[in-house]
Amino acid sequence: MEVFVRNLPQEATEKQVKQYFRPILADLSINVFHCQKPRNKGYAKITVLDRQLGQRFLAVHGQLIPGSEGFKTVKKQLRHMKRPVNCSLSNNAPDEYVLKSLEREQVEKTPAQWPPVPKHKAQAVDQNRTRRSFGFNSIHCGALDYVESDLAFVPYYGQTRSGRLIFGRKFVLVDFNPSNATLSTHQMEIPYSNILSMMTGSSITPCVTFSLALAPRFYEKVPLAQNTLVDEMNRLGLKHYRKIQNVPDRRRTVAFDSSHRAIVASCLCYRFQVSPNDVACILALKRLPGYPDIVPWELAVLKQSPFHVQMTSLNGALNATQYQKYHFELKFQLQRLAQNGYLPPYKVIQLMQIMAQEFVNADDLSLADAVRKLACYIPYPGGETEATELSLPTLRDLLLNNYDKISREKEYSKDLSTKYEQIAMVYKAMVTPAGIYLSGPEPEMKNRVLRKYSAFTSFFLQVNFADEDGEPIRYDRTTSLDGVYHERFKVVLEGNITIAGRPYEFLGFSHSSLRAQTCWFMAPFVWEGDLRHARAVIKDLGDFSAIRSPAKCAARIGQAFSQAFSSVKIPSHAFRRLPEVENVDADKILRTFSDGVGTCSKAILKLIWAAYAQSRTWKPTVCQIRYAGAKGMISLDDRLEGEVLCLRPSMIKFEAISDRIEICGAGFKPLNMYLNRQLIKILEDLGVPDQSFLGLQDEAVEQLRITTENPINAGYYLQRNDIGKAAKLSWLVRKLSYIGMSFSDDGFLRDTLELAVLIQLRKLKYRSRIYVERGMTVYGIMDETGFLNEGQIYCSIQNEKSDLVLKGRVVITRSPAMHPGDVQCVTAVDAPPNSPLRSVHNCVVFSSKGDRDLPSQLSGGDLDGDLYNVIYDDTLMPKMLSTPADYATATPIDIHREVLRSDMTDFFVKFMENDQLGRLATLHQTLADQKPQGVFDPDCILLAEMCSTAVDFSKTGIPVDLTKIPRSSNVKPDFQAPGPRVLIEKSIAIEADDEQDGDEDDDVVEEAPATRYYESTKVLGQLYRAIDEHAFFEQIQRQSRSMRTSHRSSLAEQLWEYVRRETALMQYEHYLPFARDTRDAYEDNLADTILENSFHPKHFVSEVEVFAGELLGKYGAPNKRQRETSTSMKEKHDRDVAYTVQCILHGEDDDVSKAEALERSIACLDVAVHERGPRKRFGRLVSFTWVAAAVCLREVEKFLGS
Repeated sequence: MEVFVRNLPQEATEKQVKQYFRPILADLSINVFHCQKPRNKGYAKITVLDRQLGQRFLAVHGQLIPGSEGFKTVKKQLRHMKRPVNCSLSNNAPDEYVLKSLEREQVEKTPAQWPPVPKHKAQAVDQNRTRRSFGFNSIHCGALDYVESDLAFVPYYGQTRSGRLIFGRKFVLVDFNPSNATLSTHQMEIPYSNILSMMTGSSITPCVTFSLALAPRFYEKVPLAQNTLVDEMNRLGLKHYRKIQNVPDRRRTVAFDSSHRAIVASCLCYRFQVSPNDVACILALKRLPGYPDIVPWELAVLKQSPFHVQMTSLNGALNATQYQKYHFELKFQLQRLAQNGYLPPYKVIQLMQIMAQEFVNADDLSLADAVRKLACYIPYPGGETEATELSLPTLRDLLLNNYDKISREKEYSKDLSTKYEQIAMVYKAMVTPAGIYLSGPEPEMKNRVLRKYSAFTSFFLQVNFADEDGEPIRYDRTTSLDGVYHERFKVVLEGNITIAGRPYEFLGFSHSSLRAQTCWFMAPFVWEGDLRHARAVIKDLGDFSAIRSPAKCAARIGQAFSQAFSSVKIPSHAFRRLPEVENVDADKILRTFSDGVGTCSKAILKLIWAAYAQSRTWKPTVCQIRYAGAKGMISLDDRLEGEVLCLRPSMIKFEAISDRIEICGAGFKPLNMYLNRQLIKILEDLGVPDQSFLGLQDEAVEQLRITTENPINAGYYLQRNDIGKAAKLSWLVRKLSYIGMSFSDDGFLRDTLELAVLIQLRKLKYRSRIYVERGMTVYGIMDETGFLNEGQIYCSIQNEKSDLVLKGRVVITRSPAMHPGDVQCVTAVDAPPNSPLRSVHNCVVFSSKGDRDLPSQLSGGDLDGDLYNVIYDDTLMPKMLSTPADYATATPIDIHREVLRSDMTDFFVKFMENDQLGRLATLHQTLADQKPQGVFDPDCILLAEMCSTAVDFSKTGIPVDLTKIPRSSNVKPDFQAPGPRVLIEKSIAIEADDEQDGDEDDDVVEEAPATRYYESTKVLGQLYRAIDEHAFFEQIQRQSRSMRTSHRSSLAEQLWEYVRRETALMQYEHYLPFARDTRDAYEDNLADTILENSFHPKHFVSEVEVFAGELLGKYGAPNKRQRETSTSMKEKHDRDVAYTVQCILHGEDDDVSKAEALERSIACLDVAVHERGPRKRFGRLVSFTWVAAAVCLREVEKFLGS
């Protein structure tokens, strides 16, 4: 039942209205209800589950008929903020999904979990004890430092401004009082997750000080006069009502003013002067759940020279004659120390003076790496850090220690960029609303530009634009982001980023980097006698003068920034042009069947195989390439003789000269096929039975469950999922079992396996990422022979298991699938014995016949490198099909002149502002679950088209019209709910679901309304609820415990006893110093990996996550950023492990003697088991034990075999 509430104050928030009605409804036994109060409106809607209880409420406090006729005849008049409130039966039926969410809440919450209802005087006493709003009369921004051994606050900026500190559920809101009612005022948000420490002063110096890990978010509230104008226009019913209604209340800014702007990025300590009477109340807040720890601490105030003066001095020092001999690589790291806030600038200058005295003959590159490593070990100043830990002598000792270790590992430190031709070490910068933060160098796959200027890679800078937490700027309908995009990001894009005196300017971006909001900058350098600026580099790439669309021009230039695994030189006579294969369909639309695909001879492929490291095992017959101004796929045509490369006009995007093919990808073997939520929903609505999906998920869950049943299953799972490959972990688990030991006896090995299993389980539950065994993901090409008819494909698979040619009816689709017509069924056929089709494999070949090419029917695909999903599982065959979408081709925006750099930077900003693909996809998923027609509902069809527009935005420059987005409520299906948090401490544990309403908080911060979730009856809801994380994890932990043996000693001790028994006469003690160095080097690299991949300076990535090679999502499955971080983290750790193994096997002198390798491995195992390594900031590391154990057991096996 829905109740309509009138005459509420427009300024009242939804939270305040809900708080007001909670005790009133509770008196009538209504404990679960939904309240919706639009912003700046005088009405609200309350939904209750039980109609009879709702009628009882209206009988007492309102009227049982719609309208406002009974306003003066209410039995018991309600008043909110001294205004009479009118409640009546709503004209509208209650939202079906709101009722479902209330049913879910009624079932899941016991009476003890219902939010407490305040009672009269007790309420006032309790609220006074936990008051969360406090006045302040001044603010200072600065840093923490030390006066001798005492912690001190260093103010660099201050204002005598009053306001309120408001402690909400998730953040502290700093709300400044306006000096004039018509002027804008400021707000600042400090998320609790950003607070490193929070200290209160005494009654003598009453203050509260926040030390932060990241810069806060700043806002400027829209002036009252502007709000009044909006209200008046709404009242008069002027046009564009919806747009006016959603005018933001505030705008995001970068700082309070220009003085604050100069320090906001590096000075992350804020101090507020409060009333002496409030100090104890603020200190009491630490008792509340979810709030940061608060400690009383009397901070001294230390005066230092202004921060901008210190930075100017540092920049001058970096370019001074005294340090002129320092390479850029070292200066970059020194500037990073100050600019990222690791050390104050004055201390970096002092450190440089020490370096000038003590590192006279040092290698600059090794010293640069030592300074970079130093940043990882500098603690944050605060109550938990001693002054000596940040003193110059300590920093000097750390630097010397780092340099010594790096010098010993020098061969490894230069290994990546010299050993692998396709790898470049890239410097990076992250631009946020507050500042510019430096990082790197990090290994990246080369692109055409980096390959050409491989000796000048430090002159190129990869720049990412993000929020302070590293995530993209989030859309917020209540906040204007123009200040961030146009007054911050645009200024950086059009200006320079200066690092150690080197000015970097905008260069370009690739298609994938645009979606990641990342681009390339470069600094000028001398190349072959000429000064190379960005304009000259672009000019060398090709002729772009005829392109009149900024988006299209940027995309064409971006081809040169696509990462390529290798490049191959081909003779100039090899290039030929092929005509397009086209057809005019019944609607007189020209269809191109060969869009983006060409051919090559076997001789060309042999050149590619020779240059491609993976080709030693597999010989791909299809490759994704970049060549001069062309891009797309090439496939083997064994009819071509000699060295021949055939490209079509659709592949050639601009004119350029080059003699090298760049390989961006190849069909080595088919990729695994996984279902996702969008595809599952489409297949469900096309008639695939629910049990088909539930059966596949059950199989996947069972495969995970049996993993911990025995060592054989565990080893197979680790091997199949590439976990611990460099450490030979799967072999180690099986070997331990063979010699009578169980890996489950060791907590670390047990946690590694359990974590890997849990991550996969969460991908199943929270992403519905279900493996399809009878399915594959492959590149698409065109039938060059004309053999295939319309509706036919040819798909030949070769891998380590078997050879397979698909035959019969199959499902084919492509991600992202949103429209019901994005899934089609075709017939797979075999090719004649002598057909050239027989020479291509690990791809899907499409027909060149018919009215319309099939790729364009599958989410608007083409053949320039798109991947297609082919399913030959009969249980997933649709019962019906839908006509594919056929959206009109958008014409890119034409500016009728040559495209300038400013046009491309404008487009980059425009894309960041308007990239709404994720939001649209999520809304499509929600509405498809709620609408009776599912994906066939008109709103879902509209969203599918809008998603297509959003995908093409990067090429056309035409954004999605956000005013057309269908309306939706704040009620979502249960499968979109976040999962419980998982903690990794001494062992892995899943916390209980935290669904606290939070309405018991004071009405002090208007945070976003809590999302309600209902129990979805569709297949995605069934799949979600079919997995019980807690029960599953408890079961695999029981299984792990059941495999444990009864040995009293640890597994490591058991293993040591076995090794010494089998090698009793082997002398190894002379290798113990080597073993300690090897362990220290491994753990130093591991510590770097942990620190570099941790998203918060106090919450580190665990050693288990690094060893398993994947980050655990905080709530549910890992997000995109975490998945990308996992990939780079795993690559680095695998390299570190491989290097450690090589050190043990070959020693310092590349000794390949079997006996020496065995002695070294025994020494390493001895050190690992019996000598604890130094304790790091995040605890003692243990994984070296198992890296050494795997090597040692293999060497023992060889020794016994000989």
